[in-house]
Amino acid sequence: MGEVSSDGGGGHKKGKGKPKGKKQSTHIDMTPMVDLAFLLLTFFMLATTMNKPKVMQIVMPKDDHDPTVKPPELDKDRAMTLLLGPNDKLFYYFGIPKHGEAPELLRTDYSPDGLRKVLKERREWLRNDTKLKVEDREMFCIIKPTAKSEYKNLVTMFDEMNIGHIKYYAVVDITPAEDDAVINFK
Repeated sequence: MGEVSSDGGGGHKKGKGKPKGKKQSTHIDMTPMVDLAFLLLTFFMLATTMNKPKVMQIVMPKDDHDPTVKPPELDKDRAMTLLLGPNDKLFYYFGIPKHGEAPELLRTDYSPDGLRKVLKERREWLRNDTKLKVEDREMFCIIKPTAKSEYKNLVTMFDEMNIGHIKYYAVVDITPAEDDAVINFK
């Protein structure tokens, strides 16, 4: 590892004939330290677990749709529609509007005091509603992105559904009346 070599200077006489001691140089062999560094590097690379990618599970409908079977009717009290607008705008309304009618929109944002609060309040309202059967007290969210909405807002919406423990939600195409209501919102 280390060695002392005695091949350097010395033996010169100076002064009154006293020989000066030989200079000894030290030399450190770095090979074992480099070997150890590579062994440790290899060990930590092989022993470390990599982060697993986080994936959100989305249940997609089957393709074998039978046109003769009608989907179940959605109770208007359980329905909440979320409209994702341009420029990070978010609108919502409760119930189901009549075909072709523009719904009366309310506006919120994607913050915890915005969407999350609205979802929580509606969910609590449904759970405390005694006129509904116990199995009908779960909220159903209909998510409708506009053509100019951003993908990150849809991902945020999915996150909020998971955080709020909303079991039932669907992404659906926006109707022309709803699109006009978003564009003309004041």
